Amino acid sequence: MKTIDKIYINGAFVTPKGTDLFNLISPTTNEKLGEVRLGNEEDTQNAIAAAKKAFVSFSKTTITERIGYLKSMQNAVRDRKEDLINVMVEEYGGTLQFATNGYSFLLQNFESAITVLESYQFTKTIGASEVQMAPIGVVGIIIPWNSSNGFISSKLASAIAAGCTAVIKPSEMSAMQTQIMAECLHEAGLPKGVFNIVNGLGTTVGAEITRHPDIAKISFTGSTVVGKLIAREATDTLKRVTLELGGKSPNIILDDADFATAIPMAIMAAYMNSGQACVAGTRLLVPEYRLEEVKGLIKSTLEHTKVGDPKESDTNVGPMVSQKQYQRVQDYIKIGIEEGAEVLVGGLGKPEGLEKGNFVKPTVFVNVNNQMRIAREEIFGPVLSVLTYKTEEEAIEIANDTTYGLQAYVSSTDTKRAHDVASKINAGRVLINVLKHDPLAPFGGFKQSGMGREFGVLGLEAYLEPRTLLQ
Repeated sequence: MKTIDKIYINGAFVTPKGTDLFNLISPTTNEKLGEVRLGNEEDTQNAIAAAKKAFVSFSKTTITERIGYLKSMQNAVRDRKEDLINVMVEEYGGTLQFATNGYSFLLQNFESAITVLESYQFTKTIGASEVQMAPIGVVGIIIPWNSSNGFISSKLASAIAAGCTAVIKPSEMSAMQTQIMAECLHEAGLPKGVFNIVNGLGTTVGAEITRHPDIAKISFTGSTVVGKLIAREATDTLKRVTLELGGKSPNIILDDADFATAIPMAIMAAYMNSGQACVAGTRLLVPEYRLEEVKGLIKSTLEHTKVGDPKESDTNVGPMVSQKQYQRVQDYIKIGIEEGAEVLVGGLGKPEGLEKGNFVKPTVFVNVNNQMRIAREEIFGPVLSVLTYKTEEEAIEIANDTTYGLQAYVSSTDTKRAHDVASKINAGRVLINVLKHDPLAPFGGFKQSGMGREFGVLGLEAYLEPRTLLQ
């Protein structure tokens, strides 16, 4: 059993003032893996004070110095590759496939921050004035459990690149992953106080970060409900806020698409990260007259989609992170049935032989309309809703008929047509005939999927304030 009884403040692993313990439970077996001692408000205040003190000098570092720190962070992460992958599989239940891809994103996050820094001009001439892009201050980074270290690396890399210091609140459910990441960052040799990590609950550590006057900006990834709460609380001190929130991403398969390629890709988009992904393509829009063909392709694809032990290299869908999340997904499957949708594949209960863990049967609903809850609400599990459309215009209308707008997908053999349709989707990112990530392009949501952007130049500027000098 693993006991994590330290947090990271001012360049050192220290014992938290908080005394509450949180059990770490394996999603695969529901056996106890260990426990983590949680920080409290005083720990958070100490972390903020350390970051505030460090900001005085770190904000004055040169681009060359910051690039050096980012390279050191990247090298430290590279040295712990197997540890970082394995701990995600063990603690979170992420599949080996997903954890391995996620590790590559860790390295990309540092690399893209370096690339942006190498060409970014922190001083510009606009009109007749000099405009200085100044680091904003101490940043509060609050992240969820579904890609914990990925969020730490992307957000912290941007903060470091901008010359900011940070206080990080990871999910208490990700303490084992956080511990290894903290060890990597410690080895990187950043100045004391530049980054601080406090394990703790959102209602204590997260709340203190949100209300504390010395936090200049919050970068949050998580649910829309919590994002709204953070945005409201941040207004008292007028904190800058970047929110990357929920999604109900549409995947439009146009009638001229290569369905034999597009449908398996759509299953991958829906079930990525075992469905626990804000960008998952959980609404599949297909031409009405080709529905029977689609149903056949979905069934044949899922016959070769393995649900099981996340440690096995050929597993595509692992367990839900917790019993609570498992039950949430079960409740939504029940809701879909009660709403009158037809279960094409999957359904209630656990797959045979996987009763000990939080495993869900990958489920596909057909006969879904866009007013059903399973088509409108984020489920965060391997549940796909298939909707039909008669015309291209109707497909676009259905895709945009949502409170969300994080990501979307379009498939067509006509590149121009796909581009035209993608340009009409109200989403922060639209993938055309591919499943990939561009770490230099902005990422974030329309509508209730968030505020602001991450990655690339726009992601860097979210940590900067323009100062105009006129003379």
